[in-house]
Amino acid sequence: MAIDPKPTVRPYFFASDLHGRLPRWQSLLQRIEAESPAAVFLGGDLCPHVMSATNLDHEHGFLMGWLGPQLRALRQTMGDSYPRILTILGNDDPAFFVDDLEDLQAEGLLEHIHMRRTMLSDVPVYGCAWVPPSPFQLKDWERYDVGRGVDPGCVPPEEGRRTTDVDDRVLRNTTITSELEALVGDADLTDAVVLFHAPPYRTALDRAALDGQMVEHVPLDVHIGSIAIRRFLEAHGPAVALCGHVHESARLTGQWRDSVGDTAVFGAAHDGPELALVRFEARDPGRATRELI
Repeated sequence: MAIDPKPTVRPYFFASDLHGRLPRWQSLLQRIEAESPAAVFLGGDLCPHVMSATNLDHEHGFLMGWLGPQLRALRQTMGDSYPRILTILGNDDPAFFVDDLEDLQAEGLLEHIHMRRTMLSDVPVYGCAWVPPSPFQLKDWERYDVGRGVDPGCVPPEEGRRTTDVDDRVLRNTTITSELEALVGDADLTDAVVLFHAPPYRTALDRAALDGQMVEHVPLDVHIGSIAIRRFLEAHGPAVALCGHVHESARLTGQWRDSVGDTAVFGAAHDGPELALVRFEARDPGRATRELI
């Protein structure tokens, strides 16, 4: 009797920190069409790089003017094979882009999952774009981490610039810890995938090029990830955590993956010209691969 071949598992794709660079985006879209993944995770910093808070309006056409038409064409080509595209924004993406993401979501082209839960078949998925305070001026996606401390050289969340109005009390009193608690509650995350922009603290994925640098005679920590995210992973143990944000970490450490407790952590940030594309299966994260395209 003939035995049916084992069905092929369609992997998930993960990419982050594309910063509006068209060769990276075009490589990603080509691979989506060629390989038909079940889902694509986009970990933030999607739009052209914001060098300062003064040129925010200049880049306000990327999602609707370029990405939207590309996704519509891709969906028309792929038909029923068009994947779920799950996305958050990153600290370099102005918050006014949320309206564009919601419009693209209304068309069924992607799903904006910041501070939301969704399901991929029987896999729970959560999204969280918050990053700890940074030296940068754009503060739309920054929260205090585990308390109101700010590392030397960093700007508090209630200072700097924002593109949307936020109550100062929220900025002063909300932490990434409290945001994550509100996001997941008492849910069982054993089989979950969590999409972050910031990496967990003290891993191979949050290593910045700050060696020997000091601010007011205080040496800077070369690990710039989130303590709150690390503690969250230790406490809840999701199957997979995805992150970006620190472009140079993989080059400095030679690693694009790490683990925190029982959680496999994958990074897709990259400081070269290529697209860093991670392929993984939620049920078998040990088989994950990363390719520079």
